[in-house]
Amino acid sequence: MSLLRRIADALDRLAPPPPVPDPLDQATAYVWHPEQGRLAPVEAVSHVDLGLLQGIERQRTLIVQNTTRFARGLPANNAMLWGARGMGKSSLVKAVHHAVNQDRQIADTLLLIEIQRDDLASLPVLLGLLHQSQRRILVFCDDLSFEREDADYKALKSVLDGGIEGRPANVLFYATSNRRHLMPRDMIENERSTAINPNEATEEKVSLSDRFGLWIGFHNCSQSDYLAMVDAYAAARSLPIAPDALHAQANEWSITRGSRSGRVAIQFIDDLTGRLADDV
Repeated sequence: MSLLRRIADALDRLAPPPPVPDPLDQATAYVWHPEQGRLAPVEAVSHVDLGLLQGIERQRTLIVQNTTRFARGLPANNAMLWGARGMGKSSLVKAVHHAVNQDRQIADTLLLIEIQRDDLASLPVLLGLLHQSQRRILVFCDDLSFEREDADYKALKSVLDGGIEGRPANVLFYATSNRRHLMPRDMIENERSTAINPNEATEEKVSLSDRFGLWIGFHNCSQSDYLAMVDAYAAARSLPIAPDALHAQANEWSITRGSRSGRVAIQFIDDLTGRLADDV
């Protein structure tokens, strides 16, 4: 009996340790809370179907291709989605995350982690945690911009450069911004006008945006694109309204808002949905 016990103990010592459970197996998306040093799981990501995002077909194709390659373990680029307000930049990121996870050819779940712009200084800590996971992960920062080169600016620049440790191979960084170069134009121009070497000063200010391998621009919405957005949302909700009346009311709504965009379109559809329900 003692011999059997010694053999069993020897086998236990030779056996590999049990696998460490992945801390990111509770959800497909998380929010980073640096003050607590933890990732809070998101039970259901607020997203729209990819097909409902009209007027941005080229942008949609680019980000889908890049994200799909990354999810499959192929080389991909950090992405900056910049441009006009309300044109679906953040909506596109969340929609693509959902769509890629529906692709049966992708073996594992693609995770989405949201980090606030004011928490970017904690990026090295976050990446240290993510490095331990086997998952493919998108780190997403919405409405990114800087008023000066602060600690957050330098932290992001270091991460995009790779630093001495390099960006983890399982992590990609996506950001949205209304500013192409992430800083106010007047700040860049002021730096140019006061610098000894204007070109070097300007290049330093725009160097952060240059570190995103993929730039995707979003431009002001045309009338036809705006109506296409309205039509798509109305069809998705099966709203009982004639196309001519739908377009007339949508145009009136955009005039009162002083703009046309995907955000204005969905706000109009929300209002119309409520009014039509009241009439029933």
